[in-house]
Amino acid sequence: MKHAFVFPGQGSQFPGMGKDHYNLSVFAKKLFEQANEIVGFRISDIMFEGTEEDLRQTKVTQPAVFLHSVIAFKGIDGTKPDMVAGHSLGEFSALVANGVLSFEDGLKLVSIRAQAMQKACEMQPSTMAAVLGLEDAKVEEICAAVQAETGEIVVPANFNCPGQLVISGSIKGIEIANERMKAAGAKRALVLPVGGAFHSPLMAPAREELKAAIEATTFYSPTCPVYQNVVAKAVVDKEEIKKNLIDQLTGAVRWTQSVQAMIADGANRFTEVGPGKVLQGLIGKIDKTATTEGVS
Repeated sequence: MKHAFVFPGQGSQFPGMGKDHYNLSVFAKKLFEQANEIVGFRISDIMFEGTEEDLRQTKVTQPAVFLHSVIAFKGIDGTKPDMVAGHSLGEFSALVANGVLSFEDGLKLVSIRAQAMQKACEMQPSTMAAVLGLEDAKVEEICAAVQAETGEIVVPANFNCPGQLVISGSIKGIEIANERMKAAGAKRALVLPVGGAFHSPLMAPAREELKAAIEATTFYSPTCPVYQNVVAKAVVDKEEIKKNLIDQLTGAVRWTQSVQAMIADGANRFTEVGPGKVLQGLIGKIDKTATTEGVS
C-alpha cells in the first residue's frame, strides 16, 4: 500500500505558527530568514507574534502556510511520499515535496499568487459560501441555473468532502444561490469571511499574472505523482503540472475526487503536513477506512 502526503491551504493558519521549528532547528531558522528576504518583509515575526487578523491578510496567509508546511516536511526523517496533493495553495507545498519546485521558487510563486489574488479581489467585490448537506450534483445544478438566469457569476469552488462544498462568485450571485440551496434542502448555506471569489472566473486577472510567473520558473521532473486539484488525478508531466497550477486559480478544488483517486491508486495512509488538521478531518469523511496522521 502507498503513503500519501497532503498539504493544507488558506484557513489553516494560527498565531504562533512555526515558532517551535524556528527555536528548535538551525535549518528551519535559516529557511525562515531566507523567506523574510524573499517576501520582502519579516513574515516570521507576523507568524510568531501576529494576531489572527494580521495572519488573515492574503499576502501573509499564503506564504505563511506554505512556509510552515515545507519546513515541517523538510524536518521529517527518511520517509518519502509515494504520492502528494495539496488543497488549493497547498498544491505549491506538495510540488516542493515531490521535487518539482525549489523552496525559493515555490515561495516566490506563492507570494506572487497571493498578491495577484488580493488585487483581483479589490477589482470587484465578491465572496464565497459554504453549502452543507446537499449532493455535489445538486449544488452544480443550482449554480448553473443561477448563472443562466441572472448573468451573475456563481460556481462550485471547493469539493471538500461529500455534503460539504464551497461556492464562489459575485455577491448577488452567492446571495441568490444560497437561498436556492436552502430551498433545495441544504442544512446550511453560509457566506464565508473571505476577501473574494477564489477559484472562480473572477480570479482571471490574477491567473494571467500567475501564468507569467510560472512560465518564467524552472519546473523539475517529480519524484512521485501529484494529484492536482483541477483534474483530480495523478500527474507527472512538468508541462501538465504547470497548466493545472495556472487553471487552479479560476477552476474548482476537487479535493473529494483527488482523495478518492489516491485511494483507488493504492493510498491507505495519509500524512497531513503543515498547520492544523483540516485535511485529516476531510479525508476521514471521504473514506472512513483511510489512516490519517499529522506532522506540524
